[in-house]
Amino acid sequence: MSRTTVFRTALVAGAAATALLLSGCVAGENQPAEAVAEGDSLEGQALNIDFATYNPLSLIIKDQGWLEDEGLEVTWVQSAGSNKANEALRAGAIDVGSTAGSAALLARANGSPIKTIDIYSQPEWSAIVAGQGSEIDEVADLEGKTVAATKGTDPYFFLLQTLEAEGLSPDDITVENLQHADGWAALQNGAVDAWAGLDPIMAGAEEAGATLIYRNVDFNSYGFLNATESFLEEKPALAQAVVDAYERARAWAAENPEETAAILAEVAGLDESIASKVILERSNLDVDPVPGDAQVALLEKIGPVFVELGDVASQDQVDEALATLIDDSYVTQADPERFAK
Repeated sequence: MSRTTVFRTALVAGAAATALLLSGCVAGENQPAEAVAEGDSLEGQALNIDFATYNPLSLIIKDQGWLEDEGLEVTWVQSAGSNKANEALRAGAIDVGSTAGSAALLARANGSPIKTIDIYSQPEWSAIVAGQGSEIDEVADLEGKTVAATKGTDPYFFLLQTLEAEGLSPDDITVENLQHADGWAALQNGAVDAWAGLDPIMAGAEEAGATLIYRNVDFNSYGFLNATESFLEEKPALAQAVVDAYERARAWAAENPEETAAILAEVAGLDESIASKVILERSNLDVDPVPGDAQVALLEKIGPVFVELGDVASQDQVDEALATLIDDSYVTQADPERFAK
């Protein structure tokens, strides 16, 4: 596998960002992107964009250097979870970031000015995980137990939906708010009884002997690519280039599944067999990239949970976020061939 470009990588963290944990990202009416004149150059423009192990398309774009080939000055910022991507978007540290759909809705409902411009996957990336040798075999066994989850992310919302479906409530457990990797570490050392897991870390946990005690693909929301409203307003041609790169990456992944898994394995520090499982069995990158009714219908089920738990002040805020979430104008005119080599 070739590595042709050297990238600058920044990690988003810090106490200031932590205060934004449940703030978010969503927006967008279907207003058309501004037309770009033939021959317009992106040479020298700056782009701050995230990459994440839960978003394989971002890893491909970073690896292949397509955006840099356009003459862009790209700063790649790693997102450790949807909550971190949302923090970075709201703080202006990145222009484009990848989250789960549930996290995007939560963010937008709490005032983060972003729009969803592409769907990068329809994954089964969350499940409830028990450690090797655990006596926890089913969701009912979680009553009175401590469960690690990253609030503001899909595994957290997966946990809430799971509890409701199985006749429990959040009051029946103790949620330990830990970042995804820390949740797995806590499960291993016995600090928690279970973990609301996220791939690819979860796939590695399975290989290490952990058990997925509850799976439900319908409780996983889609992978949302989000951009700040200011970025879309000020740099529509650059936003179009990002979406074009994502659609080229989607085709590249379909053509090169083994190399896609190898890229994930390298970035995530996984064995290639585990990375292959994530890519081939639980990612579904070949999804309709245009955000629309399917995503809204799913989020309509999740939104009331935010209000019930006090994560969003009112249902009106959720409804407004849903109504302004999507901007499909970039992906509907995407040109992945601009990056074909």
